[in-house]
This record gives sequence, C-alpha cells and structure tokens, in this order.
Amino acid sequence: MHLFGPLIGVATLLIIGLGFPLVIHGERFLGCRWWPYMMATGILLVGGSLFVHAAWLSAVIGVTGATFVWGSTELKEQSVRVELGWFPNNPEKIHAPFEAIIEKWKAPHL
Repeated sequence: MHLFGPLIGVATLLIIGLGFPLVIHGERFLGCRWWPYMMATGILLVGGSLFVHAAWLSAVIGVTGATFVWGSTELKEQSVRVELGWFPNNPEKIHAPFEAIIEKWKAPHL
C-alpha cells in the first residue's frame, strides 16, 4: 500500500485552503495592486519545484506556487467584494512598489 498519493492530496487540500485567507488578508492589508508580486512568487515556486529531487517536496512547492498564481488572479475580485461590503475595508493599505505603473495594467482573471 502506498501512502504518497493520499498524503499529497491532504497537503494539497491544506495548501489550497490556506490560499483563501491569503487572498482575503492580502487584499485587506496590501490591496489588489500587489497581484504582480504574488504572481511572480507563484511562478518562481512552480519553476523551482522542477529542480527539487524529492517528489513529495516538489509536489508541495508546485501546489504552493499554483495557489499563489491563483491568488494573484483573485485579488482584484476580492477588492470588488470589499467594495460591495462583503468584507471589511482597510483604508490604510500598504502601497505596492511601482503602484502607478501596475495601476495601468489589467489585472489577470481566470
């Protein structure tokens, strides 16, 4: 009997489950203009998982990276939910570096 599959499944479930608070709190404290940094982190993690020799660690790093990429696409949608009053607004968010440039870009959407 192999436990690798079920353990990776549980790890994936936990990592994706942590992605939801990441998006909610990320938008609350940082704002939606941080999406390029979140996406870059995810892409770097997915790319880095290609060079990890341990299969379980590679899978966990890859899933974490994919969760960050997904989260970067959700930040703009979360800001809309905040505007609708579904989540609390924080007017004193930390501004992203190069925010004026990022503001001109269209946020990704899945």
